[in-house]
Amino acid sequence: MDFVVLPDSPAAPAVAEPLTRDPAVRVVRHSSGRPWLVGRWADEELTLVSAGTRRLAVLGRSTADSRRLEHMLARARTPDQLDDVARSLPGCFHLVASFGGWTRAQGSLSTARQIFFADVAGITVAADGPRRLAQWAHPGRDDAAPAVDRDLLALRLLTPVPPWPLSLRPVWSGVSALGVGCRLELSPAGTARQVRWWRPPEPDTPPGQAAEHLRRALLACVAARTPAPLSADLSGGLDSTTLCFLADATGADLLTHHWTPADRANDDTRWAEYAARRLPAARHHVTAGQDGPTWYETTATADGGHEEGPLPWARNRAHMRRLLSLVAHHGSRCHLLGVGGDELFGVLPTALWSLIRSHPLSSLPRIHRFRALNRWTLTSTVRGLADGASFAAWLRSTADRLTAPAPGPGDALLGWGWEPRLPPWATADAIDAVRRLLRDTAEQERPHPHHRDRAQHQTLDIVVQSGSALRQLNAALDDAGVTCEAPFLDDRVVEAALTVRIEDRLVSGDFKPMLRRAVRGIVPEEILARRSKGEFSAEAFQGMRRNRGDLLDLCDDLHLSRLGLVDPDALRTALLGPKTQTRQLVPYENTLACESWLRSVAAPAPGTASLAGETP
Repeated sequence: MDFVVLPDSPAAPAVAEPLTRDPAVRVVRHSSGRPWLVGRWADEELTLVSAGTRRLAVLGRSTADSRRLEHMLARARTPDQLDDVARSLPGCFHLVASFGGWTRAQGSLSTARQIFFADVAGITVAADGPRRLAQWAHPGRDDAAPAVDRDLLALRLLTPVPPWPLSLRPVWSGVSALGVGCRLELSPAGTARQVRWWRPPEPDTPPGQAAEHLRRALLACVAARTPAPLSADLSGGLDSTTLCFLADATGADLLTHHWTPADRANDDTRWAEYAARRLPAARHHVTAGQDGPTWYETTATADGGHEEGPLPWARNRAHMRRLLSLVAHHGSRCHLLGVGGDELFGVLPTALWSLIRSHPLSSLPRIHRFRALNRWTLTSTVRGLADGASFAAWLRSTADRLTAPAPGPGDALLGWGWEPRLPPWATADAIDAVRRLLRDTAEQERPHPHHRDRAQHQTLDIVVQSGSALRQLNAALDDAGVTCEAPFLDDRVVEAALTVRIEDRLVSGDFKPMLRRAVRGIVPEEILARRSKGEFSAEAFQGMRRNRGDLLDLCDDLHLSRLGLVDPDALRTALLGPKTQTRQLVPYENTLACESWLRSVAAPAPGTASLAGETP
């Protein structure tokens, strides 16, 4: 699925005309007759209702009921009142409305569905992806490729991820992304504004009530994917296994898939086999890990030009392509991933920062146990707990530490986010560019966090990072014919998880206590009682060994070096050096993603020439 959203403006038909030359492109019009939605989607991906001159479209996976949507649309007196639809509908989708000459568009809270926008021919045009907007924003360029923002590309070299809000910025010049919890409003004149319609809830719901809300949300969001045959990861871990049992509970025609891990000490396969026996109605497929692609494969593919930027999960892109090809062969068009489970239900260290402020005395034993378990130094723990820096101050301070040694295992990281670092092969120009971006954002924009509480902010921040990665994976593998879906990242699930009290997320000796409580009776008790967790360092080291030669070959003609962002000799030296810990491999992932993307970005995506190859 890909589409553009046009305002109800006299200039819109001229913008849409080059797209509509392709007979495969579909058009939905405003009541005025002007083009509103232009793009490609399957019938089951669009729910469209009308009430008089108003139009409402839900694009994606949802439990949308046309009659109910018509009633809500007819009852609304202003476009703002359509927020009720966004706040109540389970699934993951875009919501677009045409209302009295105004147009509104929004994606999901996690940005797994996102809205991008740009000025085109004097009006603001929105889309579910940025690349064609970037081409339209620079119609005078001689080459076919739109402009890439070099500084924002340098930002993507940061490990583990760029900090919010910079993480939302597209690398394509002239294109903006919608903020978290915002909708885009387009006036009849074609002007645009962002409006905040959602804010994170307070973490104040008692555990029993929170678990019931979460249970209902999970069942509804998985049900949004079950009308057609679907597949799901069955890794053996709690998150993916939970989704399989939820899908079974909603009556899905289910195919599960399991990759056997490389490390024999990893007991995920044993748990996956146990779960499969408890899912007799489903079909189960197992692939030996050694039969699949490895991490860090470097092949650049033509579909890279369709991506919005370097793929965060580039290390196992080939792995995912193989998986989607396999499940497509068995009839699946939707594949469930457990992404979001760790983000929402795992324990973040910043929860201790929050807990000591809400429960100063009773939190001390938990802090002591957590520090002992993680072997944090007393100094770093006390320093982190006492830190009261604002988000803008934290963002500014990260600029000063870009090239400092990365935090070690004994450091308690209790700040507003991860401690991002540039790799040692980043050039001085790259360092200066990233430092300038961070400082300018902190000092000129003075951004506020998602929530005043660090645990709430960081939870939502990680959810957005994962949603963005999922969105980009689907764009990169669009030709596979299967969409990856992550119900844990759906709005209703995210909201329910964020209401859980901080102290109920930190239960001594209990792994993901709120998730386990929510799905008890659906997921077998033996699985909920599991205390081990699969570890995949073997795959990382195996992939580096097998692909080191190809990675070294990249250094002979490094496209990042052409832009002055990476020193190829420094990268080559680092690749040849010894590596004994998986965290030493992490910096290569973003560099590989940026390099692979640059090598493929000039090639048009197959089948999208008319959507991405012409300017109005």
